[in-house]
Amino acid sequence: MTKLRVLLALLTLILVGTFATLITLYAKGYRFDKKSFRFRPSGLLVLKSDPVGASVYINGELITATDNTISLSPGAYDVSIKKEGYHAWEKRLIVEKEIVTEAGASLFKVAPSLSAITFSSVVNPVLAPDGSKIAYLVLPENGITSEASGLWVLETVNLPVGFAKEPRKITDGDLTDATYIFSPDGRQILLTVKTGVFLLDSGTLTSQSKRVNIASRKDIVLADWQKQKQNRLLAQLKPLPDELEDILTRKTSVVLFSPDENKIVYTASGAASIKKELIRPLPGSSTQREERDIKMGRTYVYDIKEDRNFLIDDGAEPLILNQQVFPEGALRRASWFPTSKHLVLAEGNKISIMDYDGTNRQEVYTGSYVAPHAYPFASTSRLLILTNLGATDSLPNLYSISLK
Repeated sequence: MTKLRVLLALLTLILVGTFATLITLYAKGYRFDKKSFRFRPSGLLVLKSDPVGASVYINGELITATDNTISLSPGAYDVSIKKEGYHAWEKRLIVEKEIVTEAGASLFKVAPSLSAITFSSVVNPVLAPDGSKIAYLVLPENGITSEASGLWVLETVNLPVGFAKEPRKITDGDLTDATYIFSPDGRQILLTVKTGVFLLDSGTLTSQSKRVNIASRKDIVLADWQKQKQNRLLAQLKPLPDELEDILTRKTSVVLFSPDENKIVYTASGAASIKKELIRPLPGSSTQREERDIKMGRTYVYDIKEDRNFLIDDGAEPLILNQQVFPEGALRRASWFPTSKHLVLAEGNKISIMDYDGTNRQEVYTGSYVAPHAYPFASTSRLLILTNLGATDSLPNLYSISLK
């Protein structure tokens, strides 16, 4: 009887051990190969999409829908995510054994709808540094100042249905030839006109009669704002490895952090080399081609978490990065999309949204608009563009493009 109990205990231990081993192997991505009658290592591919319910094609073959886990042998795969009415997402992904590779696809409508946001003709839109507001002018018609004439501010935050925020007038009067910029925090606007320089609250109306001329303090205000921007950038750069901080400080002309501050888009002002493994790489990091030898005039994105550096523009044509005031003749502009995983590229007669590694460019709008005036809302559902829809006898207005 004792021997039987010992035998049963041993069998139980063997079964439990075998079952635990099988579970461990399965969790690591091993799958049983019926041909070789053995477990072979594989990797796991997790694909998500927005909107959900898109079809997943691997090497041209329909496999499953998004938000599923796929077991694949190690290797390179051409992956497509498709949904009717949306642009296809396509990328070559490398699957490694015992590693979970994740990818998220934001899909955008093939035929987006346009709706007017303004109706009084918009001149010179200027984006706040944090992307939360856009200031613009409404000029007098035929030299006659109207109630609409003045400086306006439109908030780009998306509010719940029924609580849409209308553009707000900041100051009135004839502001022909006026220039203006936001403060670093977007709460103030420095307005310069022929009659003086005025500091305005970007959230309330200050009539002409109540504007205070601060022309004598203009340089002081601008110097203070520049110091604020510099201090913020230094605070963002401080947690980075010293070598990377040095490159971004000395070898770049523009540095722009993503909304979640996990990525950096920058334009190189000189040649440099970013050493590998400045930051400990994460399992399942991006397998897309990177370039760590940066060259002057080219634009890159550095992924802080994954220690990867991607070329997104070769600098053949001028590209500006999210500046408030565009240089004369500038037709191409890149800015972060709210996801922090995409960039909006506005150029010529088209607007594209691309993955932060420079791949998978989807043209979300083609047609007439005033380049490079394309701005994302605070959500991923809309863009703002400046256009007169091809009309030659009218000034443009701001239109919303529905992406989802």
